[in-house]
Amino acid sequence: MSVTSPQGFRASGVVAGLKSTGAKDLALVVNDGPSFDSASVFTANRCKANPVLWSQEVVKDGVVRAVVLNSGGANCYTGPEGFQTTHAVAERVASSLGIGAIDVVVCSTGLIGLANDREDLLAGVDAAHSALAAEGGPDAAAAIMTTDSVAKQVHVEGAGWSIGGMAKGAGMLAPQLATMLVVLTTDAVVGAADLDQALRAATRVSFDRLDSDGCMSTNDTVTLLASGASGITPSLPDFTQALTRACSDLALQLLADAEGADHEITITVLNAATEDEALEVGRSVARSNLFKAAVFGKDANWGRVLASIGTTQAAFDPADLDVAMNGVWVCRSSTPAADPSTVDLSGREVTVTIDLKAGAERATIWTNDLTHAYVHENSAYSS
Repeated sequence: MSVTSPQGFRASGVVAGLKSTGAKDLALVVNDGPSFDSASVFTANRCKANPVLWSQEVVKDGVVRAVVLNSGGANCYTGPEGFQTTHAVAERVASSLGIGAIDVVVCSTGLIGLANDREDLLAGVDAAHSALAAEGGPDAAAAIMTTDSVAKQVHVEGAGWSIGGMAKGAGMLAPQLATMLVVLTTDAVVGAADLDQALRAATRVSFDRLDSDGCMSTNDTVTLLASGASGITPSLPDFTQALTRACSDLALQLLADAEGADHEITITVLNAATEDEALEVGRSVARSNLFKAAVFGKDANWGRVLASIGTTQAAFDPADLDVAMNGVWVCRSSTPAADPSTVDLSGREVTVTIDLKAGAERATIWTNDLTHAYVHENSAYSS
């Protein structure tokens, strides 16, 4: 169950010396073919890190043969030297594999404004190349962790083909196509255009629905590689369904590992006029610090849900909203219903259901509570 589970892929994770802890901090994933089709999505943040700026150009032709990733430093806002470091890393990977640097996606994660040591990175690439193995997926997943407490991996079986993947992310999780670093692999025969269509459909209902803390990263990258090594061409709907399962699984693993969280919250908005309006309402609630703090305190404070709904442009009657928490309808027609004290919020999983009574569309957003631990971890991140 890893990024190397599908046929045609090797990976590794090594120590390059970027982390003061001495933990693994550089990963390499290589597509050995016979096909090298790919698709990628990136952060919509206008402030993008050097690896994103590089990789956005790499993926334009739909061909990617390797992905190199480092933790320990985001290489974002590090000046021209930072971009040159990204280029140098891609060149070293390419030279090791006998390919062109324009086919190497580069990803970095860590503190913004921290310049990664170029020589350490290049030595790490050499070590990662030497360590490449078909069993190297778990090492690669471990090497991209920052504040993650566990590695995130997935494997989904198709009819003679499969999808594998790894992800990192525990903070700065907010939507816009990607919310972390993710590498997905498949041995199915799928062309670049179909990969792009499937990836955008999958991320739209998975990573783009994860809104942990409302903070969008500068480095977010999701890259999908297809080796074609199985020789099997699935239908696009079947492939998209399997890819969506893989992305959703990884997204929920990220949510479960959100920094300091005590509760994982699923917000489902029903009967909206449009899907976009359902999303707007769900995200408004998910980003309410008051609501998230209430869940942390095990307080079914539905008034904070209604207050968040009211900040949106969605169609609804403010006097006719229903809200349930963990299946208990605590608000009916915008008035008190069941006693909030009957809602059991002692478990990690919390559901919020909102009925707008304005149409037939729906959407689900995932978030988590706001805890003392989250504030402490992020207050001390740089130090």
